[in-house]
Amino acid sequence: MKKAFTSLLPTLVLAASACLALPAAAQTTAAPMATSSALYDTFGGKPGLVKLMDDFMVRLLADPRTGRFFANADQERVKRQLTEQFCVILGGDCVYSGRDMRTTHAGLKIDRNNFNALVEDLQRAMDTHKVPFRAQNKLLAVLAPMHREAVTK
Repeated sequence: MKKAFTSLLPTLVLAASACLALPAAAQTTAAPMATSSALYDTFGGKPGLVKLMDDFMVRLLADPRTGRFFANADQERVKRQLTEQFCVILGGDCVYSGRDMRTTHAGLKIDRNNFNALVEDLQRAMDTHKVPFRAQNKLLAVLAPMHREAVTK
């Protein structure tokens, strides 16, 4: 399992930037994956995403590489917007209410190490919630291009 994680790290690193921006990514930045909600259902629908985001936030706060970005944030809002964004991307019937990533992340001085850490935390949360590896990869592939707007340093 560790070898699989290590070999996926470059892909995850690209996705991390997207994840750093999740609370602020606009719907136009990441299109829904498909008209089918099968992938959304794989994540457990909205209740599954809420649980995933609760776990993810705990990990982000505990991680010294990411904690400073979330410690003083409105964590309930961030989790709600992450849930909305993942829901939209995964084909659920949701509306994203957050700001665009570029606006939200301006001035935060997020570097690659920070977003790499975020991706690791997200993958651990998905593993804990038994999200199938293939579903994780599909989500990360959609999130990866967003890193250009989240990494600010």
